[in-house]
Amino acid sequence: MRDSEFLRARRPEHKQQRREAILAAARELALRSGVRTVSLRAMAAAAGLAKSNVVRYFGTREEIYLELATEEWQDWKQAVTERLRAADGPGDVVDALAETLEARPLLCDLLGYAAASLEHNVSLEAARAFKVALLDVGAEIGAEVARATGLTNGEGQELVGTATALAAFLYPIAHPPPVLAELYAQEPWIAAARPPFLPTLKRALTAFLAGLPTLRRRQGTD
Repeated sequence: MRDSEFLRARRPEHKQQRREAILAAARELALRSGVRTVSLRAMAAAAGLAKSNVVRYFGTREEIYLELATEEWQDWKQAVTERLRAADGPGDVVDALAETLEARPLLCDLLGYAAASLEHNVSLEAARAFKVALLDVGAEIGAEVARATGLTNGEGQELVGTATALAAFLYPIAHPPPVLAELYAQEPWIAAARPPFLPTLKRALTAFLAGLPTLRRRQGTD
């Protein structure tokens, strides 16, 4: 899409097309080289726009990626909810959460940067929209987790929050930058200390899920 095509993007549908072009460019660049490496200038160039035009629609680079994080979060909700509705017990729930997160590297990458940087340079409106989406989706998925496991809704939400936090932490470790990848290739004994994404996530979630009823019972007797 070229900037000349939208020099007078005054109609709502044209403005929406421009927003979608920016988001699509940001998504493609992040999938190719990681969220951390993508600049606002690179997004603008990929979308065929001037940097100043991008800023008219999204105040900052961080707002673009915060909106993409919301889209990815909603997409994950659809996929994991479908899996959870067919789940029969804790094992199926852990598999559903972990495997759908593994299938969404962009979501894991974005969540890893959300608190660290993406929430630090955005408008109040953008921050509110993102947080509301996180809470709403977390509650919906948590209710499905509770139904399949016998946990309370609150415990289900805790498990969902733990799953996404662990995925955000493990993703960059499992997908190292070039220098570390070269180091691991040269020194297999160092690479052996790197935890694999899916097995580590499943093991941690299995342990956390198993412990929640015990904590509930213990707190009930305090």
